[in-house]
Amino acid sequence: MTLLSILLATFTAGIGSVWLAAALMRLGWGTGREPQARGIKEQHLLSLAAGALLATAFMHLLPEALEGSGDAKALFMTLLVGLVFFFLLDKAELWHHGHEHHHGHSDAAHAHHDEDGHHHREPRSGGWAVLTGDSVHCFGDGVLIASAFTADPRLGVVAALAVLAHEVPHHIGDLAVLRQTSGSRRAAILKVSLAGAVTPLGGLVGWWLVDQLVAYLPFFLVVASSSFIYVALADLIPQLQKRLGARETLAQVAWLLGGIALVAVASSLAHSH
Repeated sequence: MTLLSILLATFTAGIGSVWLAAALMRLGWGTGREPQARGIKEQHLLSLAAGALLATAFMHLLPEALEGSGDAKALFMTLLVGLVFFFLLDKAELWHHGHEHHHGHSDAAHAHHDEDGHHHREPRSGGWAVLTGDSVHCFGDGVLIASAFTADPRLGVVAALAVLAHEVPHHIGDLAVLRQTSGSRRAAILKVSLAGAVTPLGGLVGWWLVDQLVAYLPFFLVVASSSFIYVALADLIPQLQKRLGARETLAQVAWLLGGIALVAVASSLAHSH
């Protein structure tokens, strides 16, 4: 039953997030003709995702890990190592991308600054590079969801919801890039869906791996927490640091709190069942 739940959750988080992203793009989210309106809509999704990820890490994954292990110091050391690891992984990806596509050009090719001086990442160019990165990322998401399900099925539901929330804005960017490279919206959706289908594979491997190393489950949960925290603080929230008006800022905060509330409600519903 746990394996079936993992597969259903990873399918929903992996492929469902792609289809939801495509549906939002058809409604104009992330593809509007007016850059300002498009930016605000993207900010809403990013705020929601950041709130969901932080709430899942701090309200669920870390407390569950601490309850399952008496060695808090070792767990927090794992959290620190995990954050540093994901930072180095991100740097390695940027370095490799720079050498592959720009042959030693400056890092300015990978980033741009808007009129307010804020730093933003450029989307990776090249369809296959995007798909490869997506596939690896989705595989890792599947392993993390499986770890959460092994600890507690209710925790797995919350983790899958958090992955779904942060993958939607990510896939909107991927679909936009692939639509430009392939020239076809359907082809772009199909390619990103295939990458998303790697999530259930990661869930299957994660279920087997955690089942074999059940004594280390608290550490798997902490690694999952470090992944969620890093994505929220290093990737999503920096994109929210824009000079906005009072109304847009309040909306941004409201969506962030909405992401936290969404995880809290999902957790409450899961516990009630």
